[in-house]
Amino acid sequence: MSEAPTPLRVGVVAESAPGETRVAATPKTVEQLLALGYEVLVEAGAGTRAAFTDDAFAAAGARVSPLAQTWDADVVLKVNAPTAQEIARLHDGATLVSLIAPALNPDLLEALATRRLTVLATDAVPRISRAQSLDVLSSMANIAGYRAVIEAANHFGRFFTGQVTAAGKVPPAKVLVAGAGVAGLAAIGTASSLGAIVRATDPRPEVAEQVGSLGGTFLPITTGDASEQPSRDGYARGTSSDYDEAASRLYAEQAADVDIVITTALVPGRPAPRLLTAAHVAAMRPGSVIVDMAASQGGNVEGTRAGEVVVTGNGVTIIGYTDLAGRLPTQASQLYGTNLVNLMKLLTPAKDGSPVLDFDDVVQRSMTVVRDGDKTWPPPPVAVSVAVSVSVAVSVAPVVLAEEPQVVTRKRSSVSPYAAVAVTAALVFLLAAFSPAQIVGNLTVFALAVVIGYYVIGKVHHALHTPLMSVTNAISGIIVVGALLQIGHDDTVVTVLAALAVFLASVNIFGGFAVTRRMLSMFSKG
Repeated sequence: MSEAPTPLRVGVVAESAPGETRVAATPKTVEQLLALGYEVLVEAGAGTRAAFTDDAFAAAGARVSPLAQTWDADVVLKVNAPTAQEIARLHDGATLVSLIAPALNPDLLEALATRRLTVLATDAVPRISRAQSLDVLSSMANIAGYRAVIEAANHFGRFFTGQVTAAGKVPPAKVLVAGAGVAGLAAIGTASSLGAIVRATDPRPEVAEQVGSLGGTFLPITTGDASEQPSRDGYARGTSSDYDEAASRLYAEQAADVDIVITTALVPGRPAPRLLTAAHVAAMRPGSVIVDMAASQGGNVEGTRAGEVVVTGNGVTIIGYTDLAGRLPTQASQLYGTNLVNLMKLLTPAKDGSPVLDFDDVVQRSMTVVRDGDKTWPPPPVAVSVAVSVSVAVSVAPVVLAEEPQVVTRKRSSVSPYAAVAVTAALVFLLAAFSPAQIVGNLTVFALAVVIGYYVIGKVHHALHTPLMSVTNAISGIIVVGALLQIGHDDTVVTVLAALAVFLASVNIFGGFAVTRRMLSMFSKG
């Protein structure tokens, strides 16, 4: 009898980047990895800064191990890209899963390809619908957009919401969000919920509905140039010079009016596009705040310093934090860890603790930047469907796009509605032809009562529901009286139906009075 294969070891290592608070797994995701058949090793202290203790990992079933044993695992899970020293700790044949930014770090790819390693970049997930559960960029952008508003509120000297107080009137803050992708929408929703007047702009006019649904006002930028085509891979693209000029005019107008600006424009593989110039910043009022979410790639705002807070000469605060998601480490680690679990589920369909890399799967192929020491970046282009007809198609933040348009066809019933009506009419005719005159009369009254009752009750205003309930109680009382007169009937069926009518009408009466009393008590003093 053959023995079951030894499950591979998954190592969750501590992050070495200065200031990094996230960890690639949580006790909850450890349990999910164990359910896939893996043995899980967690480096001692890896989750401390995210509020996950070693005891919590051990209770979830992980083996808390020293650094050397964790890095010697078959699959190493990490948040940030590895350093040269960390690459050296991986053994030949190991698989590394982490953020890589392959388009921006060619030297890192070369270093990884010098070893017999397989590397999956969590920031290279294709923008297709079935890959959404693996999309680390969207998960982190959602958190970062929320946190950007919190940081802006912390540095802003007033309320976000407007108030009327005994000491005077406080106007609401005005917020401009540049980019309505995942991060931008999160920022719009957060700022709107805090009571601010929120405006947003984006090169894609079709996001106006999403902006409006979150309480924002969409500011379109039109250029009349229809030469550019939408992105075919779901990631952001550069904008035309005509669009940039029109956007600059809009930013100049808004900068002089708003109190807070949050910029989210990122184009993978390229420095961040410049949205606000020094002249735009100089036009803002003292005490205004800018949160540049693209600071790590050069910034959308002139004067941004990555990782720092700068106050300009005219009193405008520019926040260039590059760790916005890490400022909510517990939540960020949970979402990142869940993304990795979904990836491991994709790699382990048999749940036997043995990952299988399938290059025929567009998701796995796109994420794999190194395979057994061979560099596989860039992957073949992945076509996604974007149903837009606009002058410029560019997403300024990670945007999840549908894979291919699916036409949903409803199966038509084989029975024509006219045939159904004809059959019903025939049944009613037969019932009337062979039934006693009394039943025909009763059915007629019943049908008319249903129609009249539907139209009468359907037109009653909500404020009149309580008086209406009293009327229905009176009707129920009539039913009770009529049913009581029929209980002594010689026919057993009539007696049973009469008793049932008394019971149901009584329930309606007592329930109606109980509800009416409760509603009226809401308006009584004391």
